[in-house]
Amino acid sequence: MGKTVLLFNILTIMGTTLRETEKELGQLATTVGFETATVESLPAAGSDRRYYRLTDKAGHTLIGVKGTDCRENEAFLALAPYFRKKGCRVPEIKAVSSDRMMYLQTDLGTVSLLDILHTPDGDRAVEECLRSLVRMQTLPSAEWQVMTFNAPFSTRLVMWDLNYFKYMFLKQTSAVFDENRLEDCFEALARDLCTMPPEMTGFMYRDCQSRNVMICGGEPYWIDFQGGRVGPCLYDAVSFLWQARAAFTPEERQRYLEVYASEFARLRDVDEAEILRNIPLFALFRTLQVLGAYGYRGLIQKKAHFVTSIPGALANLSELLADRVAAPYPELERVCRKIVDDPRFAAWQSDGLTVEVFSFSYKKGYPEDMSGNGGGFMFDCRALHNPGRYDRYKPLTGLDKDVIDFLEERGEIQPFLAAAWQLTDPAVERYLQRGFTSLQIGFGCTGGRHRSVYSAEHTASHIAAKYPAARVIVNHREHGIRHEVKHDK
Repeated sequence: MGKTVLLFNILTIMGTTLRETEKELGQLATTVGFETATVESLPAAGSDRRYYRLTDKAGHTLIGVKGTDCRENEAFLALAPYFRKKGCRVPEIKAVSSDRMMYLQTDLGTVSLLDILHTPDGDRAVEECLRSLVRMQTLPSAEWQVMTFNAPFSTRLVMWDLNYFKYMFLKQTSAVFDENRLEDCFEALARDLCTMPPEMTGFMYRDCQSRNVMICGGEPYWIDFQGGRVGPCLYDAVSFLWQARAAFTPEERQRYLEVYASEFARLRDVDEAEILRNIPLFALFRTLQVLGAYGYRGLIQKKAHFVTSIPGALANLSELLADRVAAPYPELERVCRKIVDDPRFAAWQSDGLTVEVFSFSYKKGYPEDMSGNGGGFMFDCRALHNPGRYDRYKPLTGLDKDVIDFLEERGEIQPFLAAAWQLTDPAVERYLQRGFTSLQIGFGCTGGRHRSVYSAEHTASHIAAKYPAARVIVNHREHGIRHEVKHDK
């Protein structure tokens, strides 16, 4: 079988599966009186769950979720109504499929806390998030523990994460270390982390970060809490405040820690000073943990987004080393000092790549390459059904809803773009990794008006969302429209 035929078959299967999922979600929506007009596939997150936005003719929306792990689904479906009953801001479950693998929830919009962190509204939102986090963490474990599927926090789990750091990150660097001494340090750190008093144990969110908080109606809502377990609450506080992309200053972090500790002490019989004293130890552990993840995704899988996150995590680690947090673990401290001084990582934080995505008419020739680097990808949209053949669409462009609906309802444009992105995405990742400065992507059609405009616009949005380290420009040449597409942080 030829490569073209194989690719076509794969894309056909992908397109069929997507349409089947959309149909099933639409059918599920009818059970709650929601008549779906359109279904939009949302960008994939870090898990295998897929998210969709369902919209009816009146513009009302729901979020559809298709999971692959039944345990995760069951945990979310149990915890969400429980948290809502307790006054916590989380999505409301609207409908669940009979096999429990699909569900519908309220749409909390498109703005995450990460998007507004360093805006005038960000400070209040962060403080409110930390207070609401404490309220979730301190709910009686006897009520919610049966809803989770994860084992409680333990020395075994800590050792897994520390060895993940060793194999996925540390061994990918040039740092030389003593295996036995490092393992001794790991075991000592694990014991220290697992000796928290019971008053500091509760609902451990596990994936507590600003990307998992949506801002809806000016208020923060928590999502993706299905991985919760019994564990030290301080872990979540440092996950939130030491998130590399959040880029809190040490002064901001300290102020927010005091807000968290004050609220925790108010709801639990524990001293604020005791909370603050134990925070740095968890910050050290969390930083090593995320470096392990960045090492696997970035250094091993060569995903540029994770590579460019490494310097931020190392900056956090450097602060902790300056405060001698790792001093009780001498071999760990020594290798950590080695890796924060590695000049390679600073070079990898490249925000210098500009990706310019063109729409153009073949009648007027290929877009000119102004970078001097020889251009890039060119995709021919002329095989797709042309809206320009119909009088009602002729005065419109691929930016207009009627044209968008026409192209999407035909079902050709989605697999076409999926095939294009299979080629462009690895190039963007590699260009970011290697510090390249420019990449050009073009979509051409007969008049440069409908199919090419739609393709360029959606490709630019796709790249901006997936690769926030890149600057993305969309250029509709035949219409004189050129603007930067801001990434969804």
